[in-house]
Amino acid sequence: MAPYETLTPDLILDAIESRNYRCDGRLLALNSYENRVYQVWLDDGGVLVAKFYRPARWSDAAIREEHEFGLQLVEREIPVVAPLAINGATLFEHCGFRFALYPRRPGRTPELEDPEILRWLGRFIARIHALGAVQPFEHRPSIDIASFGRAPYRYIIEHDYVPAELRATYASVVEDVLCRVERAYERAGAVRAIRLHGDCHSGNILWTDEGPQFVDVDDARMGAAVQDIWMWLAGDRDTMQMQLSAVMEGYREFHDFNAAELTLVEALRTLRLIHYSGWLAARWDDPIFPLNFPFFNTQRYWQDQILALREQAAALDEPPLDV
Repeated sequence: MAPYETLTPDLILDAIESRNYRCDGRLLALNSYENRVYQVWLDDGGVLVAKFYRPARWSDAAIREEHEFGLQLVEREIPVVAPLAINGATLFEHCGFRFALYPRRPGRTPELEDPEILRWLGRFIARIHALGAVQPFEHRPSIDIASFGRAPYRYIIEHDYVPAELRATYASVVEDVLCRVERAYERAGAVRAIRLHGDCHSGNILWTDEGPQFVDVDDARMGAAVQDIWMWLAGDRDTMQMQLSAVMEGYREFHDFNAAELTLVEALRTLRLIHYSGWLAARWDDPIFPLNFPFFNTQRYWQDQILALREQAAALDEPPLDV
């Protein structure tokens, strides 16, 4: 059975009403694949966002740990959208589905070409990291070579997702880039792992006239601080250097940054490429994935992945950006 086959509109509304909200019957599915997320209208004119967690992905303890992190950030007036606490609880269960409720926050995608926006983001991600460095996660994993590189690569190969005629080439390229990633980590030295947002791309930032709001902390993990920064850097080297300089100008107002972590920018970009393919492969039995990612598991897809990873091999040989 598909993981969300029994998650019907009636069940969603019943789940929300079990928390003493009254729905007017309107639901809007939001853009989410890992979990199922809905905007829900209430009888009193209010609007909530309900997140139904993918079964078996996280333990209850890991979800509550993420919620606690978000609430701690909100307490410090850091603009993260955290779950609503109802009678002291943030994680609920209904008919076998775990869910959480969030306030609706409007916003638009930030313009990462604007240095002032990057400085603004730098200030707030630094404040997130300052709190993230206070204590570790106990129930959530780390972003590392094993979980973001070796494990998804192994899953792809063992489940025969790569066409036979490309399998040897893909395997050779992945092995090569993972060796280069390992050397990048060695060059970076002893990098401190802290609690992170974990997936801080522009789609998880809502921009308003008052500044950013960080959403979807579902992928929060332990890792190097630069993990929450490198996805804002794109383009040629000069462009990325200017972007990084703007981010760091804001960041260092609130938290120290270990410049050695810049050695990991292209390593983390490489791991994300491998992890993304493994994520699609592992979710392929969920009907929403073939529907929304029809390009996956085609010969063209794997040819493009081989090319992208070869480009990353070259990028991994370049000197890191500097601050």
